[in-house]
Amino acid sequence: MHIVARHSPLGKSSEYISTYAPSLLFPISRSIRWAELGLTIETLPYIGVDFWNCFELSWLLPSGKPVVAIGEFSIPANSPNIIESKSFKLYLNSLNQTVFINTQSLETTLRTDLSTVAGTPMRVRIRALAEITSEGIQALPGVCIDDLDISISKYKHPCPELLRCDDSRTTEESVHSHLLKSNCPVTGQPDWGSVVVTYSGNVLNHASLLEYIVSFRQHSDFHEQCIDRIFLDLQHLLQPKKLTVYARYVRRGGLDINPYRSTEAMQFQNSRLARQ
Repeated sequence: MHIVARHSPLGKSSEYISTYAPSLLFPISRSIRWAELGLTIETLPYIGVDFWNCFELSWLLPSGKPVVAIGEFSIPANSPNIIESKSFKLYLNSLNQTVFINTQSLETTLRTDLSTVAGTPMRVRIRALAEITSEGIQALPGVCIDDLDISISKYKHPCPELLRCDDSRTTEESVHSHLLKSNCPVTGQPDWGSVVVTYSGNVLNHASLLEYIVSFRQHSDFHEQCIDRIFLDLQHLLQPKKLTVYARYVRRGGLDINPYRSTEAMQFQNSRLARQ
């Protein structure tokens, strides 16, 4: 199911439909970006998931009373397709005036529709506001590298040549930065995020990592592909025993997208940050 992003509703004027319309969902094949990175679905060097959190989820009870909640959607990182974000938002808004018998019925509908478009089974959770509130705001693990005193001049494209490591020493650590920014490849709108790198291997130079992260600042790509690229560049440099890279992006249109990539099979945590 290969459809290019320019045919999607992204960047176009769209009518908001308030009754159930699964046909609004628009798939974008991952295979094009994978090919650019020298990957196929069979050769992916990571395990992962993309968490989507929806903060504008509402529907009607049989009584006509509306309900609001937060939706959590987990898309496997090896799914054939991602779901174009504006089509996702339009689809979710089509639930606003749609009656569901109960939350379980809505979850089943969402799981069926989204799994069909992603091309693989997806996990769906509808979460009450009280549950989210009780979890609070979380902090990222490890050392924040944002206060390093460095000069930066490269912003247009990712520059893996900036990355440096000390291959005479090894370590195991987590570092993070809140300075990740890229642009939507269709609309040019900014995508702001925080990125975490956890690894075991040759010592990564923190200043070089910060320069590299900032080099994405005017780069145009989808959230998922940015994290794919960071993971691959660090794997190539470090040749690590273990590597996990993930980003927590600021929401746009009521949705945030949070890609996780790792060499390890693990239980990824979908925990909100202050900017989310």
